[in-house]
Amino acid sequence: MSTRNPAHTKDNPQSNDQFDINESSYKTSHAAVRKARRFALQGLYEWLMTDHRFEQTGMSEWKENPPHDIAARTRASNAMHTVHLGYYHSMMREIPEQIDELEALIAQHLDRQIDQIDMVEHAVLLIGAYELKHSLHIPYKVVLDEAMKLNTHFGATDAHKLINAVMDKLAAELRTVEVEADKGTGYKQKKQQAKAEQLSTAQADEAMVEQDNAEQASTEAPKAVEADQQPRQPKPRIGLKPKK
Repeated sequence: MSTRNPAHTKDNPQSNDQFDINESSYKTSHAAVRKARRFALQGLYEWLMTDHRFEQTGMSEWKENPPHDIAARTRASNAMHTVHLGYYHSMMREIPEQIDELEALIAQHLDRQIDQIDMVEHAVLLIGAYELKHSLHIPYKVVLDEAMKLNTHFGATDAHKLINAVMDKLAAELRTVEVEADKGTGYKQKKQQAKAEQLSTAQADEAMVEQDNAEQASTEAPKAVEADQQPRQPKPRIGLKPKK
């Protein structure tokens, strides 16, 4: 029995409405979103290995594995009741649609051609770039941490170096305000720092004035002591005659 979507034929190309995203009972917890990422990674890996690769190598006539078919098979063969299906469908639909844009963002931070990196790393970076760009409700640190977890679960041991380096640069580019705020270089932090520096300068000036006053007082004090310590001359006795 064919697992292909009957609506997908050469005369009737795939369309976005073939994703069933009208779900009302799927989980939306952090754990459910994490599971959605894992299923999306597997689905994107399969799509990158088949239809996307055929497209890139000029063999479009071999394309028989669209993202919505992959998602349908995944749902049919896995227990998805603990998965955020809405987020899973969004990634499986939108990442392939935006593949050129996302790959351009990633490629500028690579030291090699994007088709030369491992396909799992490729899928991890696509999900990470997509989340940094579009899932603004998820803090950038969470996106970076989840990308590393995906690589730990599915990727090679040494791949974390590449994932970490590229994701850090993407975060600085796509989440500039968040990253600057976290590093203490945002507008609010700079204003607070300037105020602290101004206060510190005023306190330093006040301390210097106090020190100068103290030094001046200590210089004048010995003179006063010396004056007090000089021996007093006896006053002459007036009106008394010397005894004979």
